[in-house]
Amino acid sequence: MTVILVRHGRSTANTSGILAGRTPGVALDDHGRAQADELTARLGGVLDRIGAVVRSPLQRCAETVAPLLTALDERPAGGVPEIVDDRLVEVDYGDWSNRRLGELVDEPLWQTVQRHPSAAVFPGGEGLADVFGRASTAVRALDREYGGDDGHGLWVVCSHGDVLKSILADALGMHLDTFQRIIVDPASISVVHYASARPYVHTVNNNGVLTLPARPAAAAAVGGSTGTDAGPAARA
Repeated sequence: MTVILVRHGRSTANTSGILAGRTPGVALDDHGRAQADELTARLGGVLDRIGAVVRSPLQRCAETVAPLLTALDERPAGGVPEIVDDRLVEVDYGDWSNRRLGELVDEPLWQTVQRHPSAAVFPGGEGLADVFGRASTAVRALDREYGGDDGHGLWVVCSHGDVLKSILADALGMHLDTFQRIIVDPASISVVHYASARPYVHTVNNNGVLTLPARPAAAAAVGGSTGTDAGPAARA
């Protein structure tokens, strides 16, 4: 089962350098709305295969997937469920919420966030280790529910930067303390295939048109996708 991870489009907080967190009413800016409109075309090659769209409850994620949901409704096969899941919500940055990033870099906790995020707990908020746990657990559970009975289902998650980096770090088998090495831009696409043996990370931070093989796990087999003996991975 394969999940397409989409970060919300550029928001008004992104352009103003504000750490919005869970502050309500943070919307996409003009560029972010254009990114949302472009998402359907970027997923055009797999549009007919998408079986569900799961998103964070925050407005910027709802706005990002709205054009995609409209396009899915217009398919011959019809639309898909839109699921709002609180486990995919933005990090609770607590007292850091609505502060400028330029100010936060001088906080002692900033270096912990950058170098040892597993030890970072935001004052009045949550710890990044908790984010890692809730996000990775949620996406694995959701994949079992929406990934399709045949093992080749495709579905979409729309969430936030640190949440998606946590999911990718888990899929890559990385310790949380290394997750800052992962870049997830606004409106970028990443892809993880959850097979029976292990997750396979197909794409990270794609800012263009997505191309996706019918069987992503086969690309990780001996010899890659061109190998003559794909082995068990190709059957995952």
